[in-house]
Amino acid sequence: MRTVTWNLWWRFGPWQARQKAILTALRELNPDVVGLQEVWAADGENLAEWLAGELGLHWAWAASPAPERWRARIGDPTADIGNAVLSRWPVVERDALPLPAPADLDDGRLALYARIAAPGHDVPFFTAHLTSAVHASAVRCRQVAALAEFVARHRGDTPFPPVVTGDLNAWPDSDEVRLLGGYKTAPAVPGQVLLDAWEYAGPAAPAATWDAANPYVAATHEPSVRIDYIHVGPPGPGGLGRVRDVRRACDGPVEGVWASDHAAVVADLAERADPA
Repeated sequence: MRTVTWNLWWRFGPWQARQKAILTALRELNPDVVGLQEVWAADGENLAEWLAGELGLHWAWAASPAPERWRARIGDPTADIGNAVLSRWPVVERDALPLPAPADLDDGRLALYARIAAPGHDVPFFTAHLTSAVHASAVRCRQVAALAEFVARHRGDTPFPPVVTGDLNAWPDSDEVRLLGGYKTAPAVPGQVLLDAWEYAGPAAPAATWDAANPYVAATHEPSVRIDYIHVGPPGPGGLGRVRDVRRACDGPVEGVWASDHAAVVADLAERADPA
């Protein structure tokens, strides 16, 4: 099962040209399930719905409960922003969780849950977008605690492990990423472990998803770092859901257009148990 996480940079920059580049990049990846952040909806259109229609996928979307600060940045009082899931198989259940933040940093970040009716078993799939302020590690820790409880509530009775994707806006060794994983520090939910899929990457694999090679990132003068993640619970029976391969993707221009300011992460998960 090919899973992807990607932040689509909302309606920033040349968003109409980027929309086409996003579609081309996703079509080349041929994913089964995708977690998307910074997805726009405006004027009766929704980027997730359009992508799903072009790719022949099912979709779910949750709007930010507080988009005003985003709208002010682009001068459009009507555009919405949210998270989305695209899936090869039907979405049979969904829920959204506003993530906690103090008033001075609250711009409506959220997590979206979609239960995917994959062949043979349901997949509990999540995508989240955490606060981006560099100094806000403590806020992200609170958001991770809420996200972990959200995962626990919707884990359900399925042998496939939960898959948690998203732009965590945090470095791999940060308190919040370790807290979400629950295997380098005490887990946010007792007994719940979520493995960072990148643990299975080769040591020389390009990892930065916020990469100064991207001109949109270079303009910020910030260092290159991995801030986008796919976490997976421990494998189910027979290795179901184990990470078979992981890599960075969508990390270059498409016909001269950079599709987003983020690169994507792709993880191939075992969709069947190994023979006994």
